[in-house]
Amino acid sequence: MRLTTKTNLATRVLMACAVNEGRTLRTSEIAVKCNASLNHLLQIVNALQAGGYIETIRGRCGGLRLARAPGQISIGEVFRLFEAGLPFAECFDATTNTCPLFAACRLRGFVTRALEAFYHELDMVTLADLVKGNCGLNTLLEVPQILRRDCPEGTPA
Repeated sequence: MRLTTKTNLATRVLMACAVNEGRTLRTSEIAVKCNASLNHLLQIVNALQAGGYIETIRGRCGGLRLARAPGQISIGEVFRLFEAGLPFAECFDATTNTCPLFAACRLRGFVTRALEAFYHELDMVTLADLVKGNCGLNTLLEVPQILRRDCPEGTPA
């Protein structure tokens, strides 16, 4: 099993926002910290905003920040947002399935239960669990005030 790049980057964006909680970050700052393409990250930010995980602010002092407290963001929900549209295996998509074993194969049922267990475990993990007390992550993702634009926090865009 392998997560998509989108899921990986979405988690990085959320962790960067959580580490810098209360601040508005530019997507370009997150791209540098997370070693990601800005164009690719913009797609992720749009999906996270649509999902209600982050809010974006336009204008010179704009950027993004968490829309909810880190303890209210389930990692399982985030993974589902980015992974749900992709079938785990060919036989999971009725429209494109060409597997000749489909009617008699029991593996699909076991894999379905394993995926449910996987998401169940991630449902119990919040964004706060990933960042709270994680000094190494804080060091990697914190954007120092000196690197920020000349807008005081809380300035409307």
